[in-house]
Amino acid sequence: MRFLGHSTVRLELAGSVVLTDPVLTARVGPLRRTSPLPDRAHFADADLVLLSHLHADHLHLPSLRLLPRTVRVVAPRGAGRWLRGRGIRNVEELAPGEELEHGDLRVHGVPAAHSGHRFGPRSTHGPQAAAMGHLIEAGGNRIYAAGDTDLFPGMAGFGPLAAALLPVWGWGLSLGPGHLDPHRAAEAVGLLRPRVAVPVHWGTLAVGGLPRLPRVGARMRRLLVEPPHRFAAAVAAAGERTRVLVTEPGAAVVLDGMQPVVR
Repeated sequence: MRFLGHSTVRLELAGSVVLTDPVLTARVGPLRRTSPLPDRAHFADADLVLLSHLHADHLHLPSLRLLPRTVRVVAPRGAGRWLRGRGIRNVEELAPGEELEHGDLRVHGVPAAHSGHRFGPRSTHGPQAAAMGHLIEAGGNRIYAAGDTDLFPGMAGFGPLAAALLPVWGWGLSLGPGHLDPHRAAEAVGLLRPRVAVPVHWGTLAVGGLPRLPRVGARMRRLLVEPPHRFAAAVAAAGERTRVLVTEPGAAVVLDGMQPVVR
């Protein structure tokens, strides 16, 4: 497993390379990347892409166009036609409660408490598809990729989990509805009880120029660093047995008992 930044994780499971919500470029609209760009070798061999929802920092068209033409793109149900109309090939749809197979992998769609509209919860124009998470099963292990979500009781039924990829912040000075902050992400750990938790959705994007401003920039710089550590501290304070692996964008994550794909 490798954390490529924001919600993008490379999973090497059962002979396949899976990418979650690929964001691979230096910018996403007004947002600029504050961490190094991913090495092309970490996404050029992707077999399967799992898209959690339509927001541009999760479904990023320029990043999807960097991937192999053969990659299988799994989008929330209702988004397939919109994606195909923008030149994305091999698109399939999945909804919460549905599942698909990819070789020896099985992917289950699960709910998320988050806006499914491309342009946010208040917009009435543009594509709409329910936001979701994914449970990825291989070799007796199950990984939960949350996408963007707030807490919801159904999380307690996702286990047993080898790992949970949990968002702990975002890209701004505050969080809108439908997000986990470090303390709510720690509450999610209490529901999910994974062996390992990997904090994601932090340390990667910020509004262009914001981190360089004199006062508010200092706060933004802290928010690019502190959320995963606050999350780890909150998990420990709650007495959870989950091991939190705080991993910098671009770095590898080693999961005990899970063998990587050899390529």
